[in-house]
Amino acid sequence: MIDPAIVYYCKYQERCHSETRNKLYELGFGTDEVERQLSELIEAGALNEERFAKAYARGRFRMKHWGRQKIVQQLRLKKVSEYCIRKGLAEIDGEEYITVLTGLARKKAVELKKEKNIFTKKGKIYRFLVQKGYEQDLVLGTIKEIFEQ
Repeated sequence: MIDPAIVYYCKYQERCHSETRNKLYELGFGTDEVERQLSELIEAGALNEERFAKAYARGRFRMKHWGRQKIVQQLRLKKVSEYCIRKGLAEIDGEEYITVLTGLARKKAVELKKEKNIFTKKGKIYRFLVQKGYEQDLVLGTIKEIFEQ
């Protein structure tokens, strides 16, 4: 029988297997019982790592404006499979991705309007966007496009 506390934990928001496993250990379950609970949660549909990866990628992109690289890095830290990571990234629309990237770059450029040295300004924008997880080639193209206007 599945523990009601862990069912509530999984239904409250999407969870990955590693988070759920850690929670079960926190609740005092032994190794065999943890694995049994996990398999029952998966069978019951309360735990689905693909669904988690999709929700995580959508949420981090739309709410925090993270780039693909940062999303992948964080999903790997949560021990999500590469298959599920790919499925999660497929949830991000390519056009919307570029629009958000351009918007972030423009906003950062406005914040740095007092910066006189153009190379320093471009460097700060570049570092900001790469730190957010956007791909270097896209960042460079976006910065070039902004400063040509």
